[in-house]
Amino acid sequence: MIWLGIGVLMLILAFMLFWASWSISAGVYLKTVCKLNTNEKVVALTYDDGPEPATTLPLLEVLKKYNVKACFFCIGKKAEQFPDIVRQIVDGGHEIGNHSYSHESKFPLYGKRKMKDDLLRAQQVLERASERQVCLFRPPFGVTNPKVGSVVRQFGWTTIGWSIRSLDTQAQTADKALYRIRRKLKPGVIILLHDRMPFCAELTEKLLIHLKENGYKVVVPIMSDDLII
Repeated sequence: MIWLGIGVLMLILAFMLFWASWSISAGVYLKTVCKLNTNEKVVALTYDDGPEPATTLPLLEVLKKYNVKACFFCIGKKAEQFPDIVRQIVDGGHEIGNHSYSHESKFPLYGKRKMKDDLLRAQQVLERASERQVCLFRPPFGVTNPKVGSVVRQFGWTTIGWSIRSLDTQAQTADKALYRIRRKLKPGVIILLHDRMPFCAELTEKLLIHLKENGYKVVVPIMSDDLII
C-alpha cells in the first residue's frame, strides 16, 4: 500500500510538472498575461510565427481596412529574411514581440546560454528592423520551464499568453477556426492566431465582422496597461 501511495504521488507530481510547462496560463515558471482585466467587450488579437510575405501582407491589409491594431510575435530568422514586412507591421501601428530566433522544437530543452543567445539574436533582428525597443515575448509553442523563466526575467520582458487558442494550424478552413473562437469568446480574451496560415486574412476579416456585430472592440495589450493583469 505504501508503494502504491508513492506511485500515485509520483504520477500526480509528473502531471503537475507537465501542466506547469505546457499550460502557459499556469504562470508557474514565468508570469504571463493571458487575459485582460476587464468586463468590457474588448479583446486582443495576437499572431505568431511570421512574417510571411504571402500571408502577413494580406492580413495587414485586412487590419488596415477595419482600423484594427494587433500584436505580432515574430520569429527572428523570418524577420531577418523579411525586415521590410516587420517595418510595415510597425508602421501600421501594430506591436511586435520576440518569439525566438529559431523556433525549433528543441528550444525548451536548450541550455541557458544557448537559449539566451537565441533570444538575443531575435531581439537584435527585430529592433534593427523595427527601429524600436521590443519588450514583449511569447515562448515558442507556449512552453515554459525554469530555464525559460530565468532567462526571460533577466531581460525584463512582458510575456503574453492567450485565453483562446484558435487551433488555426489544425483547422482545415477559416470557418472551423472561427467557430472555435466564437464558442469561447468573452470580454477580455487574448486570441492566438498564426499569420503563416494561408487563410489567416480570411479568418481575421470574418472574426472582425463577428466582433463588430457583437459590440466588441479590439485592443493591443501593451497599449492598454490599465487592462493587463
